[in-house]
Amino acid sequence: MSSKETAIKVENLSKCYQIYNKPHDRLKQSFFPRLRALIGKAPRQYFREFWALKDVSFEIKRGQTVGIIGRNGSGKSTLLQMICGTLNPSGGKIEINGRVAALLELGAGFNPDFTGRENVYMAATLYGLTQDQIGARFDRIATFADIGDFIEQPVKTYSSGMYVRLAFAVIAHVDADILVVDEALAVGDAVFTQKCMRYIREFQKKGTLLFVSHDTGAVQNLCESAIWLGHGQIRLTGTSREVSETYLQFTLQEVYGEEAKLISVVSAASETLPVDPGGLPAVDYGGLASVRDNTAVATGWKTGVAEIEGVSLTKLSAGPEGIYEGGEQVRMTIRAKATAALGKPILGFLVRDRLGQDLFGENTLPFTDRMPTAIGCGAAFEGVFEFRLPMLPNGQYVVMASVADGDRYENIQHHWMHDALIINVASSKIRYGLVGIPFERVELQVTND
Repeated sequence: MSSKETAIKVENLSKCYQIYNKPHDRLKQSFFPRLRALIGKAPRQYFREFWALKDVSFEIKRGQTVGIIGRNGSGKSTLLQMICGTLNPSGGKIEINGRVAALLELGAGFNPDFTGRENVYMAATLYGLTQDQIGARFDRIATFADIGDFIEQPVKTYSSGMYVRLAFAVIAHVDADILVVDEALAVGDAVFTQKCMRYIREFQKKGTLLFVSHDTGAVQNLCESAIWLGHGQIRLTGTSREVSETYLQFTLQEVYGEEAKLISVVSAASETLPVDPGGLPAVDYGGLASVRDNTAVATGWKTGVAEIEGVSLTKLSAGPEGIYEGGEQVRMTIRAKATAALGKPILGFLVRDRLGQDLFGENTLPFTDRMPTAIGCGAAFEGVFEFRLPMLPNGQYVVMASVADGDRYENIQHHWMHDALIINVASSKIRYGLVGIPFERVELQVTND
């Protein structure tokens, strides 16, 4: 592969740390080996070696998105620091083609006594931008970070979320060719994480992304391929799904120990639960979800032809309004107004998790395909969607809403609202998968064939 096609090339990369049992052993190591060599004796070693990385080799093409997974202490952070040039290897070599921007451990590269503004200038300068370039981009960086007047305060007064907001805002505006993102995004709130994920997805179209996470779902969602590091060495490389599934089995096996042996299964016949409409009560999932209207501050874009004026979720089933358990009938309503005539209006929504993954959604095309409805200039209209709310795992979710004109193949999105609603889910029970469904019957039966 030519260097023009290669973004990162790592050959036999190793990093060894000297571990001393006692503080004075470090002093002994500085003098005694040399003295013993002068008098003709074999040098003695006062430390033990710890190889954080050993003989790691891989190559990443330009434009690829590669995930790195592994347990704490597997060497992921050490590898990233050497790729970014903040740590020198003990052996091997690294070839980097392009400007690298990195979001590593929280606050890395910031001086805690400098203000946010001063740290922006310092960090962007290290990435190769001139003072004039930074000045021209500063307002965009501050807007992206969205930390208000704290931009003029020392960063040592920042919360962890403000730290990562400012750090990501900088790397998003330095014209990087290679983006390295460690676990730092985990401290962001749902809205900011959505903003970061939208930027990352745009960056993927033109740049190379190295994404490190313990979340195998995020790795599968973002990455084409993945590298599994264990004890400083590469355990497996392959597609993100293959590596993530193998890693998951490995970690579960470590948890189970000798209690159970996990054996890989290539394929298995699917089984379905028997259907019985009566008898047992529905399963109690113990889940609670609250919905917050975020339309006043939601980001997105408009064309001026039509605008969303409100988005709401209401309960149709019995029970207190505003509290959702999952499984009840609900109504999603999107209200909009046309400022110009719309020949084929479309209203729709998507529910996304904190990583920006689309979980479920719908639009009005199933209705307008059967009953075309034109909207005149100045007319108000709304889309109504009634459905049974699925079970969602704990966490924050956002509802994206949009109004468009056209059909399923060609349309113009006139107003796209990223975070129209925020859904907060708290459940006392385990959820499996990205979206759960309310099972009406779950039981274990003993049968004698």
